[in-house]
Amino acid sequence: MAACEGRRSGALGSSQSDFLTPPVGGAPWAVATTVVMYPPPPPPPHRDFISVTLSFGESYDNSKSWRRRSCWRKSQRHVQRGPPHLQIRPPSQDLQDGTQEEAMKREDVPVDPRPEGDPQRTVISWRGAVIEPEQGTELPSRKAEVPTKPPLPPARTQGTPAHPNYRQKGVIDVFLHAWKGYRKFAWGHDELKPVSRSFSEWFGLGLTLIDALDTMWILGLRKEFEEARKWVSKKLHFEKDVDVNLFESTIRILGGLLSAYHLSGDSLFLRKAEDFGNRLMPAFRTPSKIPYSDVNIGTGVAHPPRWTSDSTVAEVTSIQLEFRELSRLTGAKKFQEAVEKVTQHIHGLSGKKDGLVPMFINTHSGLFTHLGVFTLGARADSYYEYLLKQWIQGGKQETQLLEDYVEAIEGVRTHLLRRSEPSKLTFVGELAHGRFSAKMDHLVCFLPGTLALGVYHGLPASHMELARELMETCYQMNRQMETGLSPEIVHFNLYPQPGRRDVEVKPADRHNLLRPETVESLFYLYRVTGDRKYQDWGWEILQSFSRFTRVPSGGYSSINNVRDPQKPEPRDKMESFFLGETLKYLFLLFSDDPNLLSLDAYVFNTEAHPLPIWSPA
Repeated sequence: MAACEGRRSGALGSSQSDFLTPPVGGAPWAVATTVVMYPPPPPPPHRDFISVTLSFGESYDNSKSWRRRSCWRKSQRHVQRGPPHLQIRPPSQDLQDGTQEEAMKREDVPVDPRPEGDPQRTVISWRGAVIEPEQGTELPSRKAEVPTKPPLPPARTQGTPAHPNYRQKGVIDVFLHAWKGYRKFAWGHDELKPVSRSFSEWFGLGLTLIDALDTMWILGLRKEFEEARKWVSKKLHFEKDVDVNLFESTIRILGGLLSAYHLSGDSLFLRKAEDFGNRLMPAFRTPSKIPYSDVNIGTGVAHPPRWTSDSTVAEVTSIQLEFRELSRLTGAKKFQEAVEKVTQHIHGLSGKKDGLVPMFINTHSGLFTHLGVFTLGARADSYYEYLLKQWIQGGKQETQLLEDYVEAIEGVRTHLLRRSEPSKLTFVGELAHGRFSAKMDHLVCFLPGTLALGVYHGLPASHMELARELMETCYQMNRQMETGLSPEIVHFNLYPQPGRRDVEVKPADRHNLLRPETVESLFYLYRVTGDRKYQDWGWEILQSFSRFTRVPSGGYSSINNVRDPQKPEPRDKMESFFLGETLKYLFLLFSDDPNLLSLDAYVFNTEAHPLPIWSPA
């Protein structure tokens, strides 16, 4: 999904038209044919701008961060906690751009001669100053700490093999074509460039492969999974001098490894996850404990972006699911404690507007910056998502999270909700210093699914009504485009004018990055309502991906122009979240088995990696 998914880029490039209109009402709540065009685990052991279109002079880096809730029912669903019925049978199969052939020449590199247990001598960077680590400060270990007794909590594995239906087979075919390109031209690298048959690196950690591990397991692609597992075992090493974005690497790498562990039961993935989690911890060594955006996983030096000392609110509040689960599995409390300090700090901050939060927070002062600008798009989106999902993950025990979520949804109703003309589509706009803009990122399409998930877990029916309305809007953002694919950003018409449609797209916003948010919400809406129209809408979108983004030699490419079906202009990039999120949600959407990753047993992080819901103590 979603994040600012961490969990993405986004709002680059368009000018804005601002409107002042009355809000939509809502009472507050008291508490294909392919055209070749291109068991509860044991407790831990006692041991300024007007909108997000600003880019600060930086180019798009494919991240989510540019990219990322009356009384409720007293009765809750109670089901047997246990593994989902996963289909496990296979169906009927250096930081620079380069080619796979060039990479193969660099494949066999000397192994670092230092013993694995030898801690790295390094320094910590803080606001440009270089200081020695404080006494007792833990530096990233060169291998994962060995968990102490008691043994690891059991992974929630299993699976009675299931036969995919016709539409699920369509998803599998798309995945295998994408994997074919990645395996042939970008194996072990971050992302495939399908048109040029090469690859690009971001962190140099095999992002696409790790993001796709649990997708392969869920789709039943055992052969592909085992090959990828071998690469993780032999080639995935974190002792390298490279900066990673804390948010993006948490939701994609840490989340992907934890999910792969839970679904497969293979402790290799948990060992890798713990090693990586240790290497991310220096990001939290700030005066305010609000983490820096970037950390070097080899040296332990963390720092803010080059252009500011601020972090993005969505980034620092959308890593909690992963770090909390890592603590639960390893017994190391430091991971959970670090992220929950952030949650508590932001809970008490001033500068909010009826539960809505600004987009930026200063890592030195710990205060919100760029006050008065509110959006559910890039830089803020997954803050709201993780309020609800942490509450669900923790067994619905942490009422403060729920209260913050509910307040925020009422803030959305009051300040950001409007209806378009002529079709009266409900949409979520943006607010800057009291002035409303009818701009909506595709990223915001995570919201109907999040609202539906809340209703599934006992929140009021009014949230479901809003979810249905917003789902229709997100579907229309796709349907009204000539390719059937949503642009990155749309603007809605607020006043009836002859010849004008509800949805308008500025030239700079016409690209599609293979994003998951619409199909993510379709999955939740179908799971909660059983209305098959949501499956049909997802099928239409899958066919559009196949028709306008497929590259014959393997892979799928983002496109520049969703308005031109004759010349969609491939951008030569297949984002890792296309395999990690988009295709996974489509496969689950087309399933009629509610026990396939049941919403009673799992909560998905903002990169669509399922993590188990904790049972109450």
